[in-house]
Amino acid sequence: MKLLYPFFLSSILLLFISCNQKEEKKTFEKPNIIWVMLEDISHDFECYGMPAVKTPTFNALAEEGTIYYNCFGTASICSTNRSAMMVGAHQRLTNTHHHRSNRDEPLSAPFKPFTYQLKKQGYTTILGHTNVRGKGRKIDVNFKHNKIGDWDKDFGLFDKYDEFTVEDQPFFAQIQLNVTHRGDWWDQVREESAHPVNPADVQLPPEYADHPAIRLDWAKYLDQVEYADAEMQMLIDELKEKGIYENTVIIVIGDNGRCNIKGKGYLFDSGSRIPLIIKWPEGYEHDEESRQIIASTDITATILDIAGVELPDYLTGQSFIDENFDRKNVYSFRGLWDEIPEQSCSISNEEFRYIRNDRPDIPYDAHQGYLEWYRPAVHVMRALNERGELNDIQQKWFSASKPNEELYNIKNDPFEVHNLANNPEYRDVLKKMRKEALAEDKRMTPVSSFFDPKPVPGLAPIEFIKEYHSEAYNKMLAGEEIGHSKYMKLYKKHLKEQNNKTR
Repeated sequence: MKLLYPFFLSSILLLFISCNQKEEKKTFEKPNIIWVMLEDISHDFECYGMPAVKTPTFNALAEEGTIYYNCFGTASICSTNRSAMMVGAHQRLTNTHHHRSNRDEPLSAPFKPFTYQLKKQGYTTILGHTNVRGKGRKIDVNFKHNKIGDWDKDFGLFDKYDEFTVEDQPFFAQIQLNVTHRGDWWDQVREESAHPVNPADVQLPPEYADHPAIRLDWAKYLDQVEYADAEMQMLIDELKEKGIYENTVIIVIGDNGRCNIKGKGYLFDSGSRIPLIIKWPEGYEHDEESRQIIASTDITATILDIAGVELPDYLTGQSFIDENFDRKNVYSFRGLWDEIPEQSCSISNEEFRYIRNDRPDIPYDAHQGYLEWYRPAVHVMRALNERGELNDIQQKWFSASKPNEELYNIKNDPFEVHNLANNPEYRDVLKKMRKEALAEDKRMTPVSSFFDPKPVPGLAPIEFIKEYHSEAYNKMLAGEEIGHSKYMKLYKKHLKEQNNKTR
């Protein structure tokens, strides 16, 4: 891919108008850039082949621009991957690789957020949008920051909130579509949907038990994807109404994979592979689709390149509009997530994924507090497992430990059913990818050992529900989401009462 017109560099372009045989001069500014980030989503748009869901807006963007099939997060948890993308450097290198840790610790030199570079290049940086759900202002990075302000003065990341205008040009806007994140709004979104997804139409991956509660949960997730599609259309309509659509790059991406079994928090495909669709401005020569290997940090580098920024040396991401771009693999890392001190890494390329589990003693089903709230399939399948009603593929999720190494042919085995790590036919592949992982471990050695994790309640709220709200607890075991906000409020009220009694 390459730029055909130098409007990316704020130059003047001569356009020849054949209809009236007159020559006009038009000045093209640097392109606006909108980064639309969906939460907790895998390849779950219709244009990626997801059955049962309707996503006409994302489909149209993919048809107009480029759809990427092999984009992988450098992490599978929101704050760690967001930290990497906000800097353009791998989260392990910058010591931002543990979930919601080091929030009061400044980034080590020379690292800076990429919005700092954009501001220096004359861009107005905007966070959120008034009309999307929750205003789309989530940042969630693991270093000291303020949402709005000057980085050199007060660690501010963006200039303003919620609105892009003609006068703001050139602008960069980061807009979060949070509806796909697990939340208490899922039922309401489904109830108000003009096209509630039929649970009978969904196609479950083989690691899921085919159970009515699991089918319904998957359908509700796809309802959220359709809601996000409508929000995307609203943003496009606004760009067109303001006359700035043609000169705006639209980047659609996920922060990590879907929040379900083998998804968010894990280094399998459904946790690591994320959607990436880019609509380019007029005059940009692009492929309709791409299977080039891309890391989430490469998107940051590409944004800077589009804006005309000289790429800082500390980036681990590369610009994929550079003609020399040729990434061979993506190194992903999973560290602490709430109360679970996991340590795993992976190497992903177009054909294989290698996973090394440095804490094989921690099972996949680690009974993490967050996941107890937000993965109905786990509760249902635990009961089925206890009754011996899961098949061999589904039972693996409930093993007492993990293998030290995993190797999957993700081209032929996309659901990563067959671990090839002990298969002698793949010994050379295993050795090669193991070596690559060790080299990346060394290259991404953290610049600091500072570690300040945020305390979390873990399983205590679940135990509270079990003891004091048994009916709701039984609903949870049956695969219902009972309402995180409601019961966390009751739990905090209970703690306050207990503390008052002990005084």
